[in-house]
Amino acid sequence: MLDEKTMVSDALTGVNGELTRFGEMIPQTENKELKQCLKQMRNECEMSQEKLYQVAREKSYYVPAAKASQQEIDHVKSILSGGSMK
Repeated sequence: MLDEKTMVSDALTGVNGELTRFGEMIPQTENKELKQCLKQMRNECEMSQEKLYQVAREKSYYVPAAKASQQEIDHVKSILSGGSMK
């Protein structure tokens, strides 16, 4: 039998995969009604994802990375804007 931490992790993996698929399908969909339906499903999936992450954080199953320093943020901005790396 799976423990709770494994079940939460598996559920998050599944939800994250679904969100990836929605991200691939939505821009490729020409039918406006289908596109709207997929967006609604994606939004519901994102809400489920946040609830699962909240449970994982509360139980210390998931510990977010430390916040980036301003220097790290500036470095990434520089890379993404085509600036030189420091």
